[in-house]
This record gives sequence, C-alpha cells and structure tokens, in this order.
Amino acid sequence: MCGIAGIVEYAVSDSGIHHELLKSMSDVIQHRGPDDEGQWISPSRKAGFAFRRLAIIDLTPAGHQPMSTPDGRFTIVFNGEIYNHAQLRLELESKGHVYHSHSDTETILYGFAEFGPAFLEKMVGMWGIAIWDEHDQSLFVARDRIGIKPLYYHHANGRFMFGSEIKSILKHPSISRSINHHEFANYLTFSMSSDTDTMFTGINKLPAGHFGILRNEDFTTHHYWQPLQQGAEYWDHDESATVNEIMRLLRQAVKDRMMSDVPFGVFLSGGIDSSTNVALMSELMDRPVDTFTVGFKELQKYNELDQARFIARTFNTNHHEILIDHKDALPVLEQLVWHEDEPNGDPVCIPLNFLSKLTRESGTTVIQVGEGSDEQFIGYSWMIRDLKFHEKEWKRFLSYSRQIQKMIYELVKPFLMASKRYLILDYMRRAIEGHPLYWGGAVDYTPSHLRQALGPSFKYLAEEVSEMPLRLDKEIAGIQAHPEDYAQRIANYELLHRLPELLLMRVDKITMAHSLEARVPFLDHRLVEYTMRIRPELKRKSYNESKYLLKKGVDALLPHEIIYRKKQGFAAPVAEWIRGPWYNYTMSTILQSPLTTSGIFNDAYFRVMLNDHKQHRGKNAKALYTALNAALWHRVWME
Repeated sequence: MCGIAGIVEYAVSDSGIHHELLKSMSDVIQHRGPDDEGQWISPSRKAGFAFRRLAIIDLTPAGHQPMSTPDGRFTIVFNGEIYNHAQLRLELESKGHVYHSHSDTETILYGFAEFGPAFLEKMVGMWGIAIWDEHDQSLFVARDRIGIKPLYYHHANGRFMFGSEIKSILKHPSISRSINHHEFANYLTFSMSSDTDTMFTGINKLPAGHFGILRNEDFTTHHYWQPLQQGAEYWDHDESATVNEIMRLLRQAVKDRMMSDVPFGVFLSGGIDSSTNVALMSELMDRPVDTFTVGFKELQKYNELDQARFIARTFNTNHHEILIDHKDALPVLEQLVWHEDEPNGDPVCIPLNFLSKLTRESGTTVIQVGEGSDEQFIGYSWMIRDLKFHEKEWKRFLSYSRQIQKMIYELVKPFLMASKRYLILDYMRRAIEGHPLYWGGAVDYTPSHLRQALGPSFKYLAEEVSEMPLRLDKEIAGIQAHPEDYAQRIANYELLHRLPELLLMRVDKITMAHSLEARVPFLDHRLVEYTMRIRPELKRKSYNESKYLLKKGVDALLPHEIIYRKKQGFAAPVAEWIRGPWYNYTMSTILQSPLTTSGIFNDAYFRVMLNDHKQHRGKNAKALYTALNAALWHRVWME
C-alpha cells in the first residue's frame, strides 16, 4: 500500500517537472508510505512520477518504485495489493519475463507490457495505477473495480496531474483552489461528491472500474468493469447452493487477503460482518487473530463492546480496545478534514480514526474490514424500507394521473414542510418528475431542504443534485436483463456511488492517515459478481430478515446471539455531542464560516436548525454534522 502522484506535460514549452516538485507531491502524503520514497523523470522529460511506500510485500529495496521494465519503455507507480500476483508471475515468467523482486508491482508492470489494459481483468485486488509508455509517450491510469483505492486527476493547459490524494495535486504551483459549487451541493445531499468530480474546481476522480489513457491532449476513460454485466441472467441456484457458493467465495476472499509479509488483524465491531472475518481468519491461522475495537466512555447505547468481547472470547483472539469521548474527538476534526481532502459526511470517521491509531501503534500494518456486506445482502434498514415502499406506495402513487399526483403533492406539502419531513415530500416530487425513487442511503438534504439551507444566490444548486441519480439509474437500468428487479438496481446503485465515494473513501483516507492498509474481503469482485445475480425471490427473504442469505451461510460459524441480534451499526454519537458539549463550537463554526458570511449557507435557517436540535425538535444531527464538516473543510483548504 502506497501513495502515488505524477505529472505529464505534453504541450508546455519549458518542462516544469523537477525533482523538488515531485518530492513535495510525495512528501505531503508521507503518511501513506513512511518506509520509502522515490521520484522519477522520463528521458523525454514529459513525465514525472512520485511515490511513497508502505512495505507489505517484499520488504527489501527490490520493491522500490517508480519501477521500470528492463528496456526502460514502461515505468509504473502503484498503490494497492494484487492478491494473485504469485500465480500471474508464473504465467509471465513462462513468456520470458525475468523478475528482480518478489513484489506485485513488478507483476503489473510486466503484465501491462504483455497484455496492455486487458491485464486488469486478470488481477484480483485493489489498485490505483499509473504507467508511462516512453515509446508511445502515453500515460495509462487505472482504478480498481470496486473503487477501494482512490485516484484523482487534473487536466488543463497542456498538463495532466494525478495522485492518490488531492493534496499532492494542490502542490503544483499552477493549481488555484476554488469551490466546485455543483459538487458542494452533491456533498450536502449525499455526504460526498459524485463519482466523477470533487469539491475542488478542476480536480476530478477516476471512477471505480475505469481506466484512462492520455495521448497528447486527449484523455479518454473506459469502463472496464461493473458489478452487473450487461444483460447478465440470474444464477439457476436454489437457496442451499446459493448459500454454499457465497461462503466458498467469501472464504477464498479472506484467505487471499491474508497475503502479507507484515502483521495483520481485523477491525471487530461485534456485528455479523466483522465477526465473520474473525471466524474465517481463525480457520486459517495457527495463532490468535489480532482484533481491534473502539467504544465510547459515555453514551453506552452506541457501544458494541460486549458483543465484540464475546466474539474475542469465542475465537480466543488477541483483543485490543480503545475508549473515546467528545473531548477526545473534538480536537481531531480538522485533522480528519485534512486527511480526507474532501469533506466526508460520515461521522464514523471519528471512531475509525482512533481505531486505526490503536491498530498501528500495536504493531499491526494490515487490517481486514467488513465494508460491502450490507450493499450485497440488503443489510441496511433504508434499503428494506425503500424496497417495500417501491412495491406498494410508490407503484400506487404512479398509477394516479399526473394531475392527481400534483394535487396530492400541493395539498400535503405545507404540512410536510412544517414538520420537516423532507424525504417523504421528495419521494412524491421524484414520482411526479419521473425521477427514480432511490437516491442512495445517505441523503441528508433533499432539494426541498437545500432550498432552505442555501442562500438566495445558491438555491439554484438544489435543482442540479438530481443529475447524478438520474444518470446512475439510467445506466443501471440499461444493463439489467430484468429492469423490474429493484433490489438488484439499488444494490448496483450503492456499489457505484455511496460505497466507493463515501464508505471506501473513508476507510482509505483514515486508515492510511496512520500508515495502515485496509483490505475488504466482502468486496472481492468474484463475490460481488455472484451476489448481483442471485434470484430475486431469494434476496426478497431479506425484507423480513436483513442479510438473510449471509446469516444462513454463517449459521454454523457464529453464535446465534451475534447473527440474529438487532442490527446496531458502527456509529458515532454526534447527535448528543452537537446538542451538548459541541453546541457552541458547531454554531460558531457554521455561522462564522465564509460559507455562511458569503451567502452560500442561509444563516437564519441554520440558526433555527441548531436551536431545533438543541430542543430535541426534529432529526437534524446528521445534516448539522454535514454542514459542520463543510465549514471545517473550507477553513482547512480554502482560507
């Protein structure tokens, strides 16, 4: 696991690529790789790469990057892990490639030289990759299938720059910082920016499952993988065969992700996903699994410490814990915003930060995490809610004429606005305007809510946030063999946006802030490809028992009191903190922010929302945390 950055200048008269600039681009992400660094400039001086290394595979200097082929044609910087690199190495050696290390980086390098972009299809793992072709004077960049690793880029004025983190790109003197207001509205709505752009004007993301090729001024991107393949039919498997295949693939995924030359462990929340990781790792190890848990000194309802300790005892793990409170959390908020580059509206970043710090300080360098299970097995309450709503109320409302729909909408709108039930109101608006029901599981500000939260000159942004849900829903519907399968559609939606751009971005940025590599067995692409094609009648069983199929699979593996207890979820008590000890800090940070004084935020509205929250009126905590995080982001990156 590493940090990468680079520059290509294809139409600049005097090359501005020099070692000092490249070193500054890598030094700013030293946390991603404290073990080694490297800079490289191509013979043509059109390309330069920068690199920071966190040594996981082949700890010797032979794994140093940037790494070039013996003939000097191809040079690579790579962030990630390729779990099947040893098997791929055998194939490449049979074709005459001679290795000088045991690193997976060398396998990607020779694989690309041999097969080109098609080599991505052979790899199992996670990656952000850049490869310069000195012969063709072209750049190849790629992000892994699921989007576990980020890759940002800037392309303008004869120059292309990329990095594992935005802060590397910002080191270039040609970059001026300004807010991308369209993505700012997306952040308020979805707790994150879109899958293609960022909050910084002119800085983009390479979406998950994409690669890009730069030749002169032309940069073209290609969608090489998606969770559901075009027109893919359902598996012809009954429940028993489906459960068995899920567990076979999951066992393989956990085993593959135990590949490491350094100590590894598991984040253990006490829920079914992390407990499954512990159980499957225990099957494969001859020593206790190292487990790590975070809890809260106060507000015990947020803790899952008892369940985590129960699993630790059951599997005899080497267990570690850390307890935090609001006093611990407040001083790190601005540090988190710096590490995240863009504001991440998920408060879980706070406990995750302390958990990552504990893990790294214990001597562990690689950790397995449980992200990706809920999306595939219908584990979120809002997924079940919207699936049931779609089958009944949504279809009934759509059966009315447009005139009657609008009449009902106008009739109930004043009451729903007064009671701040924005989501129900927005469901009706979506139906009337022909928009999809499902916008993902992290909608904080609906368009109706945004029109109140934004100042008069920025209310127009509320009309733009529907663009991404419309685009993603149309894309998904176009590849489904059975577009009526709404469970398949919303799982695909989550895998394309919220998972990579909120949850996985959160995991990457916070763990790497502590030089810790996180691996995600539930997001092995082979498992995802399987679960996306499970028959709807089997998935529908999760409407009454969330994660029905996964629970069946681990029934003989985990204690029943863990499998069948009510889902709690990994959370942070920001509602209580903002209402209590953080109230004055939250108020001053939001209201005194240039976001408010410049009129982007509506001062009067946030005063009301803060007071309502303090008085226990409405559910404003998440929306307030999202706004607080935006104000902190502006302070760190724009002021």
